[in-house]
Amino acid sequence: MTDSRALPKIGFNDVLRFLLELFAFISLAVWGFTTWPFPWPALLVGIVAPAFAIILWALFRSPKAVFRLDAFGKAIIEIAVFGAAAIAWWDMGLPIIGGVFAVVATFSGVLSGRAELR
Repeated sequence: MTDSRALPKIGFNDVLRFLLELFAFISLAVWGFTTWPFPWPALLVGIVAPAFAIILWALFRSPKAVFRLDAFGKAIIEIAVFGAAAIAWWDMGLPIIGGVFAVVATFSGVLSGRAELR
């Protein structure tokens, strides 16, 4: 029999947030590779933009973040990364994808932020 206290509780919003993170990173890569002229600006932006977002997320927002922030600091990082992904879709000429992503990310972020503030 396993000890239920040792297992982390993973809810629907946790899974959704993970998928949103992946979608944001992939969105920034797609934006970099498709929006900028190929080969050099596209390769550089297509690799650096998602890498920067991943590093930012790992340092400040991940559950095992290097630098601990309060809930408001985490929200700023999250808004920056998710907002950049939504704007990238807008810039690619697909504002509906960016808008839906922004709404879902905002809803998920509010739920997560409220849980952190309890």
